[in-house]
Amino acid sequence: MSAPDLADLTLDSTQPLQAQLYRSLVQWICNGRLLAGAKLPSSRRMSETLGISRNTVTLVMEQLKAEGFLTSHPGRGVFVSSEFPSHVKKPKGVSWQTKIPGNLPKLSSYGDAIRQLPGKDTNMPSLPFTPGLPDLNAFPFKLWNRLYRRHLGRKPLAGYGQSQGYLPLRQALAEYLRSSRGVRCNPDQIIITNGAQEALSLCAQVTVNPGDTVLIENPGYRRARLAFHAVGAKLKPAGLINHTLNVGKLIKTTSTARLLFTTPTHQYPMGGVMPADDRVKLLDWAAQFGCWILEDDYDSEFSFQHKPVATLQGMAENTPVLYMGSFSKTLQPSLRLGYLVVPKFSIPEFIHAKEILSGHSPLLCQAVVADFINEGHFVRHLRKMRNNYFEKWTHLCQLIRDQLEPQAQLIASNTGMHLVISTPDHCDTQLANTLTASRFGSTPLSLYYPNRKGQSGLVLGFANTSINERERCINILKEALNK
Repeated sequence: MSAPDLADLTLDSTQPLQAQLYRSLVQWICNGRLLAGAKLPSSRRMSETLGISRNTVTLVMEQLKAEGFLTSHPGRGVFVSSEFPSHVKKPKGVSWQTKIPGNLPKLSSYGDAIRQLPGKDTNMPSLPFTPGLPDLNAFPFKLWNRLYRRHLGRKPLAGYGQSQGYLPLRQALAEYLRSSRGVRCNPDQIIITNGAQEALSLCAQVTVNPGDTVLIENPGYRRARLAFHAVGAKLKPAGLINHTLNVGKLIKTTSTARLLFTTPTHQYPMGGVMPADDRVKLLDWAAQFGCWILEDDYDSEFSFQHKPVATLQGMAENTPVLYMGSFSKTLQPSLRLGYLVVPKFSIPEFIHAKEILSGHSPLLCQAVVADFINEGHFVRHLRKMRNNYFEKWTHLCQLIRDQLEPQAQLIASNTGMHLVISTPDHCDTQLANTLTASRFGSTPLSLYYPNRKGQSGLVLGFANTSINERERCINILKEALNK
């Protein structure tokens, strides 16, 4: 049985020839133009007919033989497989068209929730003034590389690890969190995550059912809203007072909630600190109504004028507090290492969830961070960065007061790596776009409110800035605010 004339097969030189030839031959076999048992021309003849290289033809033929479309008989040639029925209908799962059919499989409720989320941030992540980006110029890369090389050839770190995390790192973290933040935990309660976002996702999946009420500070961390919305939670904004959670109003007006997400040590983004008596009231309220508290100890390492206030987790006796943090701001965002401290009664469930979600986090990075902590480098680095950031914070505050007020009002806090300015008479999105056009990062304050219905302003991350960059950025804002 002879094959049809391959000269009818047209190839477009603007697209990969190998992929085109493969798709065309499969289509001809499926629609019966190449019948079962039909003999194909030799690779040499086919290449001459089509005007393409013989190597391209050979690669396509071998692929089709591997997939069962063709069979090779030594001394006779290559044939369409006799096991492949002629005039077969095109498989429903195979489409040669770019048009999307209307009967696609449906997504799960989780997938539908993801679909409804807003698009990804358009801010470029590594520009000066991007919130959350540390001063990478001050990072001890030489020391880090030495620790990295120490573990690079270790076989145990080249295989699979525990989903819960590298034990030496969990041990080092337990001691550090106890001594520096008053967190009461043992290494078994710590789960190493792929950044803070995975810690949020774990908490959402393990503690929240679709339709459950989740309280989130307003304004508050946008990615926390996304994580809980994705699991079908009913999000309820929790207002602020003096730039921190309004605990008095919360406990008077709310008696049913599955979880509260809060940043009590340094409210994100406004920067307030929850008073100690409010912390006690909040813990009592959560214990009374059986509400989880997810405590994000945001920027606690960079308090400029006082020691950080004790954590909710360290104060809790009978309240189920989940405590989370990460190394993105204290070390490098690219590490993608975070941690979650869970109550003892929930350890197995969180470990299993981590195993299902992503397995273990990168072992080599965990080993390096463990040594960095155990050998005292971490504490020294934090001390250096605290002094570094205090100088930048002081300079930026002065620039804002001298050049931007009264058009912009400084919302100052004495902790962290960012400042907030209020711009009530200007669109914060337009201001952020103006900065982006000049290669400066920032985040509109309105993004931290549900549906962007809130105060206009800018969140400016100063940690990754130089003196010149701070002065240039404020000059650009001054011009924009005076228009």
